[in-house]
Amino acid sequence: MTLEHVLIVYQIIAFLFAISVHESAHAWMANLRGDPTARMLGRITLNPIKHIDLIGTILLPAIAAFSGWGILGWAKPTPVNPNNFKNPVLDDVLTSVVGPISNFAVAFGAVTALLAVKNTSMSGRVIVSALANGILPGSNSPLEPVCLLFFSMLEINVLLAVFNLLPVPPLDGSHVIRHFLPEGIQRAYDVVGMFGLLLLFIWGGRVLGILFVPARNFFVRMLGA
Repeated sequence: MTLEHVLIVYQIIAFLFAISVHESAHAWMANLRGDPTARMLGRITLNPIKHIDLIGTILLPAIAAFSGWGILGWAKPTPVNPNNFKNPVLDDVLTSVVGPISNFAVAFGAVTALLAVKNTSMSGRVIVSALANGILPGSNSPLEPVCLLFFSMLEINVLLAVFNLLPVPPLDGSHVIRHFLPEGIQRAYDVVGMFGLLLLFIWGGRVLGILFVPARNFFVRMLGA
């Protein structure tokens, strides 16, 4: 197994963890704001089995990973009943944005772990600096697989957060935008947005890249590379 294959395996692990954090954060916040639906279905958990969607979590990421496109997909949506919210608008927005926020938090945690490795080991410093500059180190250090895993965590979580913040229904970002629209336009926005999501997956790679790269670089710069 080559280093590139190991990296793909780590990216898949990071992706499964990222979607589990994301969806469990939605479920936790919904329960906190008065809707126990997801909690009662066991969705406040980091167990990826509870969040797997056959197409979005298995088929698409596998095709993307082994085609060299990078890892991107989705989990089974967290069920939310807004009728249980005391403040429907605020509670819906909080429940939506906590998913991407949780992924940014994991990315920050990965940066912290990489900095710890970098600042406590000479070989770790070389490996982390190489990864931050887009280079696969290829060293024999036992720290390399650890750094690869944490760097995959950083990139996958930032990508998932940025993707979900796009204002395209049913992504999390749309839950913020739609509350500022008149009711009639809301319905049209939701319907048209589904086609927008399809178009985003077919042709939106460049748009996503424009947003992802600055966000990724923000975290990478923390590594001091």
